[in-house]
Amino acid sequence: MLTILATNDDGWDAPGIHIARAGLSSLGDVLVLAPAEPHSYCGHRVTTDSDLALVETAPGAFRLSGTPADCVRAGLCSVFAERSIDWVISGINRGGNLGADIYTSGTVAAAREAALLGVPAIAISQYIRRELPLDWATSIAQALPVIQDLIARGCEPKTFWNVNLPHLPDGPASEIIHCDPDHAPLDVRFSREGDLLRYAGSYQARERTPGRDVEHCFSGRITVSKLRL
Repeated sequence: MLTILATNDDGWDAPGIHIARAGLSSLGDVLVLAPAEPHSYCGHRVTTDSDLALVETAPGAFRLSGTPADCVRAGLCSVFAERSIDWVISGINRGGNLGADIYTSGTVAAAREAALLGVPAIAISQYIRRELPLDWATSIAQALPVIQDLIARGCEPKTFWNVNLPHLPDGPASEIIHCDPDHAPLDVRFSREGDLLRYAGSYQARERTPGRDVEHCFSGRITVSKLRL
């Protein structure tokens, strides 16, 4: 039986990690160590100059006053150090982590930290179309077969997987595409009022390089990318 460490960047009480834990329990023993607060877009920030508060929220589940990468470090090297963790699963994130997002994503950073520490990992994110309701049951229905396949494939040393789920009006996607991340920049615009700037770019308006993950996910396909350290 597998032992899985689950984390995220939306916070320990986010619906994505709860539905992930429930779904992953069919694959093995699921332990949870997630941030006490949301840390979206925090990237691979870690805490080395202050204490981290650890609170047990349920048997085998903890929240930590740190970042997603902190959670993976603490989980593998301290909190669950006596356990042999087979896989780290980060997500399911609320919002896509496609292309350039991988550099700012706390979700992806958690999987990257696991890979740095020699543990296979998968980051999973749910792209959101604002005009459609989000059904987490559909998200896990899309994610589980992909996770099972990637676990069967394994991970080469110093690699990890990044998965993005499309947001469709009529149930789970059936097509899974292995592809490279898009290398195009995000739609970077700002509105200005005096000395104040606010990001005004549109996630949906970003460039779509043919054959890359943004185009495929926006077109309704599950995208799987192998990322290297």
